[in-house]
Amino acid sequence: MPRIDRRALLALPAAALLARPALAQTAWPGRQAIRLISPFPPGGFADTLARLVAGELSRSLGQSVVVENRVGAGGTLGMDLAAKAAPDGYTLVLSHSSPSGVAPGIYRNLPYQVVDDFTHLALLAESGNILMVKGDSPMRTLADLVAAARRGPVRYGSSGLGSKTHLMGEVLAQLQSIPNLEHVPYRGSAAALQDLIGGRIESVFDPITTNVPLLRDGQVRALAISTAQRIPLLPEIPTFAEQGVPQLTTAIWAGLSAPKGLPEPIAARLTEAAVAAVGSPSVKPRIEELATYAPHPPVTGAAFVTFLREYSDRWAGVARGLGVQPG
Repeated sequence: MPRIDRRALLALPAAALLARPALAQTAWPGRQAIRLISPFPPGGFADTLARLVAGELSRSLGQSVVVENRVGAGGTLGMDLAAKAAPDGYTLVLSHSSPSGVAPGIYRNLPYQVVDDFTHLALLAESGNILMVKGDSPMRTLADLVAAARRGPVRYGSSGLGSKTHLMGEVLAQLQSIPNLEHVPYRGSAAALQDLIGGRIESVFDPITTNVPLLRDGQVRALAISTAQRIPLLPEIPTFAEQGVPQLTTAIWAGLSAPKGLPEPIAARLTEAAVAAVGSPSVKPRIEELATYAPHPPVTGAAFVTFLREYSDRWAGVARGLGVQPG
């Protein structure tokens, strides 16, 4: 075995010794694919957005970004998987208003902290929930529905117990003193919409994103939307605030997050790429077709954390106050 000449080693300039570890560091992103966890099934708003953003991130980062669906427990399984991943820039997650906002008020033993266990990078897009009735329903305004629910039972469907759409119905019933507004939970909104169109229930709370075709062909009618202003795609839909219920002004949203401890240079590059992605010519028109809009100016870093914390405090608090249990 050759002997090390310690005198020669000591004679090396300090800069040469300090440079050696830097040479050993691996540049990011390397050859390893980046996974973007989508905590919801394929085909819905969240997953569609994840796939659009993944394509743009792949182009801007020069590395493959692969969407991985990890579904279950209202999106919390996918968020938990991301929270426990290495903070190396190769695992991202589509954070969302349900598992990142409402879940702490529903799940007693949520296995992650919605703020502290992640590096929250950017709010990607916001949209609204709508209260819908069948296209030929005699109820044409929110006031009509409230009046009907004071005369007798009016059923509203949601995508499940503890969902944001369930909570909105409960809040409306409390604010308007209408105990006859009866909740009918479904496992996803598709079955609720089937029953609405079939006349088995009178109304549904649901994201507008997946209902634009039904609204346009007249199968359903929106009585109100939860956005702060009317949306450009369907400006005829009045807001809840316009109709005297500003407490239901609330967004559904999706953002880009990573495990806690992501190195700042990687976080900065991902944030820049994410903001560019939702504003790109290939993504912006596509998400606007879903009645979804990227925030302007962008909401990133600390501002995104503040947004998320305030949202979670509000809607998790509503769920706790109502005693909602997971469906």
